[in-house]
Amino acid sequence: MQLHFSPSMRSITISSSNGFIDLMKIKVAARHISYRTVFHTILILAFLLPFVFILTAVVTLEDCLGRRLGPRLLGRVDDSGRLVRDFYKILNQVNTEEIPAGLKLPDSFNQLVSEMKNNQYDARTFAFMLRAMMENFEREIRESKFSELMNKHFAASSVPKGIHCLSLRLTDEYSSNAHARKQLPPPELLPLLSDNSYHHFILSTDNILAASVVVASAVQSSLKPEKIVFHIITDKKTYAGMHSWFALNPVSPAIVEVKGVHQFDWLTRENVPVLEAVENQNGIRNYYHGNHIAGANLSATTPRTFASKLQARSPKYISLLNHLRIYIPELFPNLDKVVFLDDDVVIQKDLSPLWEIDLGGKVNGAVETCRGEDEWVMSKRFRNYFNFSHPLVAKNLDPEECAWAYGMNIFDLSTWRKTNIRETYHSWLKENLKSNLTMWKLGTLPPALIAFRGHVHPIDPSWHMLGLGYQNKTNLDSVARAAVIHYNGQSKPWLQIGFEHLRPFWTKYVNYSNDFVRNCHILDS
Repeated sequence: MQLHFSPSMRSITISSSNGFIDLMKIKVAARHISYRTVFHTILILAFLLPFVFILTAVVTLEDCLGRRLGPRLLGRVDDSGRLVRDFYKILNQVNTEEIPAGLKLPDSFNQLVSEMKNNQYDARTFAFMLRAMMENFEREIRESKFSELMNKHFAASSVPKGIHCLSLRLTDEYSSNAHARKQLPPPELLPLLSDNSYHHFILSTDNILAASVVVASAVQSSLKPEKIVFHIITDKKTYAGMHSWFALNPVSPAIVEVKGVHQFDWLTRENVPVLEAVENQNGIRNYYHGNHIAGANLSATTPRTFASKLQARSPKYISLLNHLRIYIPELFPNLDKVVFLDDDVVIQKDLSPLWEIDLGGKVNGAVETCRGEDEWVMSKRFRNYFNFSHPLVAKNLDPEECAWAYGMNIFDLSTWRKTNIRETYHSWLKENLKSNLTMWKLGTLPPALIAFRGHVHPIDPSWHMLGLGYQNKTNLDSVARAAVIHYNGQSKPWLQIGFEHLRPFWTKYVNYSNDFVRNCHILDS
């Protein structure tokens, strides 16, 4: 603060130290100043000086702190805040308008900055440019995701070169090596194939490597491997190779029987209507083998929905081997109780206690899949499998009914033979065919969910852990504790698209020292 006296001494001026503000000018009488005037002047100064001091301090702080404090204390408007509000307004306007035709988009953020600098874009043009770039990137990401899903579907549906090689070499071995053709099991053990004091497993597959892992893991995990009997069913083209593998690689003391579907007299078109339906209806073959993109409105669907539809169109769902489980009582008329296994499972604990479970007069001992917190794997109800907009489905089924898992099931065949489960299965298959496959989309489980209604006994979930073929974030500790782990889903452990952190639970049972496995470069990286 400064005091300035005029040369004539007729006035006194009070100003701030930076010289910008004249706070007060006092005129002094020419001849004399009364004591009253002096008193009033001092009184006014006493009130003004504190304010002047505060104002001077604020101005000084503004200079020191980059003018961050001043606007708040003095009520001034911050330019950056106003700029942001103006930009929000422009963005909202641009969001409701059409993007100008012919707008040329930069390829990167750096190019956008460069063009802004060179062309002096205004805020509106910049906003349009930003929106167009974002929409373009989103569209490219979406298209890439659908392409990824299609490629994954093709990878999951194809046979890896190494596994195809294994089948061909073993088939050739069957024709040239007597040891590969030896009887399975040896004649003296044939009576044990129908001995109900043994633990009978049934496996239906055309994948030799997968079958070898299932059998090896079951035998190595068993406390009584000498009580194990495996009944392996395969198709005609794989029979020779499958037989060769287990003839040349015995799993003693366990017993293995290999049979082709052509060796079952009961499997005729008259007894199995699904055979004729699958072979003769072009609509089914086109659905599973046709163009999965044609007619699909990708802009109106999500990648997750599209992935589900692709999985539902896996060619395995029209394979007889996939439907065989519903005919087990007729295929093995002398057996009372069996455990059915899918070929994409690994057994990690002794399963003999399964034969001790009292099914309470039920046919199917299975893990329910509606009791867990996992939304991907253990939250499945009928609504997840059936189309409840179909009148026949809506009339007969409850969307909230709990689903259960195929892949590791205890079947009481004696009780099963007293039911009409197979007939119910067939009748619903026919209805779905007549409805052009609109009642359900996923293979053999939906008709089985209907056929086994009232015949399922829930077993503890620790016996059967699902989802390793599509749940990337599966907890490894939970995997290690489960008795049976199931790689259901597209990412099978024998495929390159299998999850790397989950594959070791399966590969530990692959015999990499075997000449056929080594020469076919199985899972060679």
